[in-house]
Parts: sequence; C-alpha cells; structure tokens
Amino acid sequence: MAATTSTAASSLLATKKNLSSLSLTSANKLPAFSPLLTSSRRQRFIVLSASLNSKPTVLVAEKLGEAGINLLKDFANVDCSYNLSPDELCTKISLCDAIIVRSGTKVSREVFESSGGRLKVVGRAGVGIDNVDLAAATEHGCLVVNAPTANTVAAAEHGIALMAAMARNVAQADASVKAGKWQRSKYVGVSLVGKTLAVMGFGKVGSEVARRAKGLGMHVIAHDPYAPADRARAIGVELVSFDEAIATADFISLHMPLTPATAKILNDETFAKMKKGVRIVNVARGGVIDEDALVRALDAGIVAQAALDVFTVEPPPQDSKLVQHERVTVTPHLGASTMEAQEGVAIEIAEAVVGALKGELASTSVNAPMVPAEVLTELKPYVELAEKLGRLAVQLVSGGSGVKDVKVTYASARAPDDLDTRVLRAMITKGLIEPISSVFVNLVNADFSAKQRGLRISEERILGDGSPESPLHFIQVQIANVESKFASAISENGEIKVEGRVKDGIPHLTKVGSFEVDVSLEGSIILCRQVDQPGMIGKVGSVLGAENVNVSFMSVGRIAPRKQAVMAIGVDEQPRKETLKKIGDIPAVEEFVFLKL
Repeated sequence: MAATTSTAASSLLATKKNLSSLSLTSANKLPAFSPLLTSSRRQRFIVLSASLNSKPTVLVAEKLGEAGINLLKDFANVDCSYNLSPDELCTKISLCDAIIVRSGTKVSREVFESSGGRLKVVGRAGVGIDNVDLAAATEHGCLVVNAPTANTVAAAEHGIALMAAMARNVAQADASVKAGKWQRSKYVGVSLVGKTLAVMGFGKVGSEVARRAKGLGMHVIAHDPYAPADRARAIGVELVSFDEAIATADFISLHMPLTPATAKILNDETFAKMKKGVRIVNVARGGVIDEDALVRALDAGIVAQAALDVFTVEPPPQDSKLVQHERVTVTPHLGASTMEAQEGVAIEIAEAVVGALKGELASTSVNAPMVPAEVLTELKPYVELAEKLGRLAVQLVSGGSGVKDVKVTYASARAPDDLDTRVLRAMITKGLIEPISSVFVNLVNADFSAKQRGLRISEERILGDGSPESPLHFIQVQIANVESKFASAISENGEIKVEGRVKDGIPHLTKVGSFEVDVSLEGSIILCRQVDQPGMIGKVGSVLGAENVNVSFMSVGRIAPRKQAVMAIGVDEQPRKETLKKIGDIPAVEEFVFLKL
C-alpha cells in the first residue's frame, strides 16, 4: 500500500466511483475507513507528516487557547491568521499541512481543491462539523478530527444555571428591576429540591447534569437506550422509558444529539403527554424541539417555563415568538463558553492534530483514510449487510436497561487468518450506535465509541458452508439482557437475534429470532407475527396497497403449518401510523414492528 497522500487520494477517488453506494458515516456521506489489509498481508498506516526533515505548517484560522498554540509550536510551524475571507483562505491553504477552525470558518470543497493535496488534517475545535465538507475531505485523503470531550463540564454547569435561573425568574426579575420596577410578588419562583428531573440523554453532559441535580436535592430519572443501568445506579439515577420520563418529570433537561430520530422529538404529541406545569431546559441542539409547538404548549399552560441555549436557526429571528415569550429564558449558545472549557478544547484539538500529523489515527477522527480498493470490492455487500443488521437489532430493543452485550457470529469457509472482520465489526457498531447518536462511527473510532457507551461486542467465527472464494456464508447479531418490542425476535436463548447473508450481491435478512425469513434489506421492513392461516399475505398487502405503500419483498417463516408465523415485508416508503395500526388491527396479527434502514 502506498504511503503518499496523493496516491491515497487517487486510490480513494477511483474506489469512490466503483463503490458510490458504500458509506461508513451516514446516509449520503462518503466512505470513511482506515487503511486495512487482509491479515495475510502486513498492515501499514498512511504517514501524514510532510517530511521527516521539515516541520509541517498548521494554520490556526480562529482564536485558540494559548496552551493549544504552545502544543502545536512544539511540533509544527504555526500560522495564526484570523478572519480570513474564503478567497484568502483558499490562497493560504496550499502552504499548510493542517488547519484548525471553530464554527466560523467554512472548510469547503474549494479549500480542499486549493490545497493541491498538501492539506492532510482538519481540526475542529469543538464538537459540530457542519462547517467542514466531509465528503470533499474524504475524497482528498484529508483526516478530520474534532474535540468532543473538553466542553462537558461547562455544558452541564450551564444547564444547571439555566434551570435555576428559570425556576427563580432571575432573567425576568433582573430586567424588571433595571426598568425601574420592584415586582416581588410577580416573580415568585419554584424550588428545585424534591422535584423530579428527567435527563433525556445520559451521555457525558447528561450524567454530569444528573450528578449536580442530585446535589441540589432533586429526584433524577433518565432516558437513554445506550446508558448502562449500573452506571446510572452508581449515581442514584433510574433509567426509564421515554414516555415515562416525560410524563412524570417536573423538569426536563435535554442532552440528546440531533439525528433523524430525535429531530423535533418534543412536539405537540409529546407535550400533550407531559405533566402540566413542566419546565424544560435545552443546552443540546435546537432542532430536537419543535419551536412552534413549544410556543403553543407555553400558551396552553402545559409548559410553565423554558430555558434555551440553542435554537433551530442560530441566531434566531429577532421577532421570534419563542425568544420573546415572557416565560422563556434564553442565552446565545453559551454552553461551552467558559475560560476553562476553551483552554481544554484548545489542548484536545492540538493533541489530535499533532497526533494525526505524526501518522497516528485519533479516536476523535470523524473520517479516516480508505481501505484498499481490492478489500472493499470483496467486502462491499457484507459491509452493507453488517451495518443493516446492527440497525435492525438495536431498533428491536425496548425498555430502559440499555444495550450492553452484543455477540457477532461470522460463518465462513475461510481459515480465520484469511478473514479480517474489523471493518465488519465497525459497521455493526455503526449500525448499533448511529441511529440515536451524533457520533460518526468508522473503523478508527468504532471500538472507542462502543467502549464509551458501555457496549461490549464479542465475535465468534464458525465454519460455514460454501466456497472459500466467498468471504462469508452469513452474519448473525445477538443482543443479550434486553427486552424486545417484537417478542418473536427473541431466540431460544432469550436474546434478540437477527441473521443475514448476501445473495447475488444484495444483503438479505434470513432469520429473526427462531423464524426463517428471506427479505432484501432495501428500503425499510415491517415484521408481523401472526397465526399461520390462508389469506394473511393478501390482507396485509391490501392494507399497504390501499395506502399507496409499495411492497418490494415479502417472506413468511413459520414454526409449523397452522401455528405461528413471522411475515417480513420490505417497503419502499415509511407507512403512516394509521396504516401500521390497520395492520395491527387484522385479527390474526399478534404483534408487528416497523424497522427503518
């Protein structure tokens, strides 16, 4: 494998043309792999430093803490040039091996093209990477790293500060006094002690908020499908379902990422389920709240108050009804804005960039160099199968216990040394984590991401049928010690089990629990358990057809004639809730679940 950036970039571009449908980040993003060779060859990582005989140059395009600058200067030539225009950035970038930005500088495709192949690392001093063109970075063989951990305490403290300020009407009372008024009776607040706080998202920030709230005498519950129950119990927090959390809380603090699954997760429907007089704090992402619905909930008295640091559009419009609402406290995205956090971010991103320039692949990398084209060509359909099995398995989990133990079984006719499963394990991890996380999982950070979430993934290889010319016979994913929203997915061992194989280059689901099925993993899937009797396929198909939902595949697996059967239906569109309810209302249907791929 070549060690030069230009060779890696050209290999990546060539592979992209052949494997345009393959992604290791998320839908509509390009592949993000680390260099990988099959175990019969010697593994070797790309060296990113420009030369052993000269220092690389790092462009710091936005203000960075002094501690971070000093770390950079120990290894590289540092050019601190702030407030560059897009044209000035494109001119300067051809002289730089790395660039560090915050949120104000856009690292666009034009920047990567203007670098002439020299730019090897982009460092984002913070979490979000919306201002970096990931697809262009990957095409040009450029590693992107961020700094996701240094802001944790600052964000948690700001969440607690907003909650206390909201409960005691601090902002409103301050404005009133400065306006020459003295309205003590108008701004009587509520106490925090003894109140129930629901922490929605029990990651780094959420758990820190929970610790501080416990210190204030609050009863803390949390919802997070991935949070280990033992970690929550250790700080006196009970993990509950989403509906239970929002229905019982006096205060709700949001700490979930913005993903398709969490976008506008607080909406008219969820507000209606909340306790009247609930108070809401959001220092996570603005898009998780339907802001118009929040205004309606405030006006209706369902939500007593809200404290917001983030908004769907930032800055929000000056005439925003939400911002101007008397019972809403707002700050301009200050969650990470402490001197200590800024220094921590500076050190974290400087260390990541220096490590990358040395050829080390950081656990905070958002993308990574490519797997050799010949390896990807062979594994492509199995990579897709692995991710989709992970996505299916995690969507079958219900309850608040969290996913902790996952077993992956590979059946192959090849000798163990001839099958490197790291990329497959990474894709299963991606499928398990990404649906409810803002983390981009790839070969580099998959194990790290799993460890951070208490997710233990074990692997087993068994001798399978077929020719050694084919890498795998099937892949099986099992999740232990969880409840399932589709009981038929539970195997005889009490674990959620899904199994799949590749047929004619297309990933197929071939087993759910103990039931054999055969459905192409394209679009989305409806699983139904029903009494095995004539006409069931027609009845379900008629419901979907009447609602203009196109069926791509349908397969039925059964234990024995006239006993229980599982129907797997591939659909091109997501059915409406009313459509799914009609399927559930068919007398012989005992349970069903919709799974989005």
